[in-house]
Amino acid sequence: MEVEVDEKDLKSARAELLKDGRRGLRIRGWEIESLKRSILNSSALQQWEQSLQTSHLPEMIFGESCLVLKHVSSGTKIHFNAFDALAGWKQEGLPPVEVPAAAKWKFRSKPLQQVILDYDYTFTTPYCGSEMVELDSDKHGSKEISGGSLGFHWEDCEEKLDVAALTLKEPILFYDEVVLYEDELADNGVSLLTVKVRVMPSSWFLLLRFWLRVDGVLMRLRDTRMHCVFDESANPVILRERCWREGTFQALSAKGYPTDSASYSDPSIISQRLPVIMHQTQKLVVPGNL
Repeated sequence: MEVEVDEKDLKSARAELLKDGRRGLRIRGWEIESLKRSILNSSALQQWEQSLQTSHLPEMIFGESCLVLKHVSSGTKIHFNAFDALAGWKQEGLPPVEVPAAAKWKFRSKPLQQVILDYDYTFTTPYCGSEMVELDSDKHGSKEISGGSLGFHWEDCEEKLDVAALTLKEPILFYDEVVLYEDELADNGVSLLTVKVRVMPSSWFLLLRFWLRVDGVLMRLRDTRMHCVFDESANPVILRERCWREGTFQALSAKGYPTDSASYSDPSIISQRLPVIMHQTQKLVVPGNL
């Protein structure tokens, strides 16, 4: 999805595109930037394996790709990256999905050995973003501090994402999609983590999506949506909605849905067929006087 930005729209929204080859824009106190790089090389991959204490990682990791949203005055910085997502996968440690016996032979790191699956080869992650605080280095002696150590936290709330506002026909000032990692499960499906962002004159909206399809067995969809309406307050109000869906091919078949993998290539189309197993709406609490 390519978005051509009208200079008049940018000016009307008090926004400006980032310069010096950077992809993104500044708008209403926010700096939003996406960075897309190639997959990790072998030496970087070894470093990640050591850091994450695993010899199993996705086929394609875009380790230097990220999406960063920074509220300049408060220092609030929300970012999305593959390393933190895989740290979440490692920590959650789900049991491996049971696959048909024939498929087990395809999940192998050495052609002459049968591998016993004792880890979550789907790379399912509970990751829903990372928070940092960028502070004045002269005042605090540190440029970046983890959000949690300063009292930044997400708390459950009754407020919901304003879906109606998101359907308004506003001009899109910036849009991008960043792939964080991907694995084709040895041609037995797909495991994919992406983040998309859309910036309008009134707000920004993003979708972090983990999509898993183990052909003939299971599908998982873990969506994290965030929405921030621009205002003049010192601290931004950011709502986050997390929704996890999961279902087996067998259960879909029992409801009369097709079970061929070709019918499930687009998670947006089939998401409503998968039962919700977790739903949560939260608000980011940003402490004052940092």
